[in-house]
Amino acid sequence: MAAIRPCLQWAGAPLRRPGCRRQNLCPYRPCSAHLSTKSEKKSSKSQTSPKTTPKPELKGVWAPYLRLSVGVVFLGAMAYSMITSPVEKLDSPTVAERDSLSKRESGVTPDSPMRLRMESFIKEQQEIIVRELEKLDGDKFRTDTWTRPNGGGGISCVLQEGKVFEKAGVNTSIVYGTLPRPAIQKMRVNHKALDPSVESLQFFAAGLSMVLHPHNPMAPTVHLNYRYFETENEDGTPAAWWFGGGTDLTPSYLFDEDAIHFHRTMKEACDKHDKNYFPRFKKWCDEYFSVKHRGESRGVGGIFFDDLDEEEKDQENLFSFIQDCLKSFLPSYLPLLERRKDMPFTEKEKDWQQVRRGRYVEFNLVHDRGTSFGLNTPGARVESILMSLPLNARWRYMHEPERGSREDRLMGVLKQPKDWV
Repeated sequence: MAAIRPCLQWAGAPLRRPGCRRQNLCPYRPCSAHLSTKSEKKSSKSQTSPKTTPKPELKGVWAPYLRLSVGVVFLGAMAYSMITSPVEKLDSPTVAERDSLSKRESGVTPDSPMRLRMESFIKEQQEIIVRELEKLDGDKFRTDTWTRPNGGGGISCVLQEGKVFEKAGVNTSIVYGTLPRPAIQKMRVNHKALDPSVESLQFFAAGLSMVLHPHNPMAPTVHLNYRYFETENEDGTPAAWWFGGGTDLTPSYLFDEDAIHFHRTMKEACDKHDKNYFPRFKKWCDEYFSVKHRGESRGVGGIFFDDLDEEEKDQENLFSFIQDCLKSFLPSYLPLLERRKDMPFTEKEKDWQQVRRGRYVEFNLVHDRGTSFGLNTPGARVESILMSLPLNARWRYMHEPERGSREDRLMGVLKQPKDWV
C-alpha cells in the first residue's frame, strides 16, 4: 500500500518528479512526486545516472519577505513624514461662538464674563423701558431682531407717529468684530494697554441707545446711551476694556423745573459712587454735545463719560455705576413727559421745534462719535444707527429767534451752558 507523505510545494513552482529532495521547502500543497511505494524508492536508488540537484527557484521563497520589507519601509516613511511635517491647526472657536455656547449651557451668572453680563443687563432694561413708554403712548413699538455674520446682533424697538411720540427708538446692539491697525492706534491715546504692534484686534461692544422725540414742542427730546467695549486676547480674555455713556435733555422750550429735576436725578445716581462724578460728567456733557460749527450746545446737558477703565475704578464698581445710571432714566424723564405731553402749542412753536431738530441732526451726523463708529463698522445695520434722527426737521435760511422771546432765552442757555443743581 502506498505510503503517503505530505509535501508542501513552492508556490508557483512546477510539480516535482520522484526523487525531489526539496520537499521540506514546499510551503503550500501536497506533491504527487512523493506518493510512492518502497519498491519504487529502491528502484530509483539503483539507477546509475548521475544525480542532479535542481537549482532552487527563489521566487516563491523570497517574494513574501520582499513584500514585507517594502511595507516596513513605506510605513516608516509615512511615520517620518507625519512627525516632521508641520502640524495643521484646526480653527479654534471664536469668542462669539464660545459665548453663544456658554449662554446655551449655563446662562449668564455673576461669574460670567463682563461682556455677557452687560449684554444681559441692557436687554433687561430695554424691555422695562419699552413697556413703560408703551403705557404712556398707548401705541406699540415695532420690534426687529437682527444678527451679524461674525456673531452678535441686536434688537431695535421703534415707534413712529404714536400718540405721544413722533418717533422713539430703544435699541440694543451686540457687536463682535475686528479693529484694524489705524483704529488701534487711535484708541491707544486713552488705552495704553492696547498692543500697538499688532495689525488687528478682535473686539466686543455692547450698548443700549435711546432717543425719544415727542410730538409736543413743550415736551423735551431725550437721548441715552450706555455701553461696554473690550478687545480680546486669542484665548478670549479681555486685553483692554472700558465703559462709556450718559444721558442728556434737549428741549425746544425751556422749563427750568424740568431741567432741575432731570439733573438732580442723575446727580443722585452719580453720588452713590463718587461725589466728583456729577460735576465732572456734567461738564463733559456740555463740551461733548456741542454743535461746534454753530457755536451752541445741542441741549441743556446731563451727564456724559467715556473710556472709564481700571485707571478709574475696578470693573465691578464701574458696572454698578452704569447700572444705577441706566435705572435712573425712567424717574428722571417720565415726570417731565407727563407734565408736557398734552400742553397746547401753536404752529409757530411747532416750526421752532423742527428748526431745533435740524440742529440735532447736524450734531449726530457731523460730530457724534457713536454714529461715526457705527456707520464705519463692517456689516453695520444703518437703519438702527440712524434711528436717532427725528421724523421731521427743518432748516430755515438765516433764521434768528425774536429778541426777548422764549426761543431767544433757550438760545442764551445753549450758548452758555448752565449748572442746574
